[in-house]
Amino acid sequence: MEQLLHYAWRHKMFPLSELQTTDGKPIEVLDPGLHNHNSGPDFFNAKVKIGDTLWVGNVEIHDKSSDWYLHGHDKDKRYDNVILHVAGIIDAQVMNTNGEFLQQMQMDVPDNVRQHYDELIKTDSYPPCYQVIPDLSSLLVHAWMAALQTERLEQKTEAIRKRVDLCDGSWEDAYFMTLARNYGFGINNDAFEYWAQQLPMSAIAHHRDDLFQIEAIFMGQAGLLELDTIPEYYQKDALNEGYFAKLRNEYLYLAHKFSMQPMDFKLWRFLRLRPQNFPHIRISQLANLYYQRKTSLSQLVECETVEDLKRLFYSHVTPYWETHYTFGSTSSKNEKHLAYGSLNLLMINTAIPMLFAYGRHQSKEVLCDKAFDLLEQLKAEDNYIVRMWKQVGLPVKTAGDSQALIQLKTKYCNKKDCLRCRFGYEYLKRK
Repeated sequence: MEQLLHYAWRHKMFPLSELQTTDGKPIEVLDPGLHNHNSGPDFFNAKVKIGDTLWVGNVEIHDKSSDWYLHGHDKDKRYDNVILHVAGIIDAQVMNTNGEFLQQMQMDVPDNVRQHYDELIKTDSYPPCYQVIPDLSSLLVHAWMAALQTERLEQKTEAIRKRVDLCDGSWEDAYFMTLARNYGFGINNDAFEYWAQQLPMSAIAHHRDDLFQIEAIFMGQAGLLELDTIPEYYQKDALNEGYFAKLRNEYLYLAHKFSMQPMDFKLWRFLRLRPQNFPHIRISQLANLYYQRKTSLSQLVECETVEDLKRLFYSHVTPYWETHYTFGSTSSKNEKHLAYGSLNLLMINTAIPMLFAYGRHQSKEVLCDKAFDLLEQLKAEDNYIVRMWKQVGLPVKTAGDSQALIQLKTKYCNKKDCLRCRFGYEYLKRK
């Protein structure tokens, strides 16, 4: 319960009885201090009046006071400036490295706070704080949603920076890798990102005026030109004639030229996948997008409106795939372009995070502001998380709202981290 003690101290949720040290001196907490999430005392620069003396320094909190020794603080000089040791149970006197005994206070968490915390932690329903949602002020909801939006973009920025490192500092290649990952639309995200890592982008650039060669490299590096990926009845014909044979022969030549090795095609998932989302279709769309030079970061940066982004990301398959979903399996003719919902997801998960991350990298706040503006222009996502929050009374109108609530569910609710959530705070303090 140490985490709850930290929370009660930080928000000054003390019992109605007078606070005092173990030897009876009255305590007044003027400032609980700055919560430290790293090593060292729990709270820095607290201001505490003990008796008639004002103390300024650090505060350490434990479940039991004997944990001071269990954690080795009596041998750590970083804890020599602790002015008050707070514990749920006082079972030992504590001293610092100088052999000086510290002032201690037993802190009881108010019964209603403890009860509400137990309710939040033990309930299996989402969100566990649903009872207070209808009563929250619009100002509080807006402020927390705005903070969650920023937090989610920061999280995605960190993922993009890692891709930049993987691409030897190339933001262009990292952008393509981010775009490729999101072409997996959930099911194949990891496979698409891995596939993009296997693409020698500098070599492919020499062939970007030839759509057939681009598709040959894209399909080949995905492992989709291996014979094991097509039905046995089709293998003989495929090797002798048709689009598969042409692609395969071109890929084998280019693979030898650029020393390329295909990924294991078994990494792709097909189970419960709509044909429109088959890797063959998505890779063909990406090949077309790359051929049309729509995967350039500079083009993304130039986009000012949602309509600009739609035009940038709009793509369809090459002619063969208009009548196929896989090699050897025909279908009625269809351009198989990206649906509006898919375009919306690409804008939310690729364009906006990339603009934000690149804006941070270039110290261009105008790009970061553009990312937030576009989030507010886009329609909210429609998934089970968004529908859940709607059901308990939260308004969800824009992509900014839906992104904030996805962040709330995945990073707070799922982890039962209610003590860091502003909705959780409102739940805890209610009478």
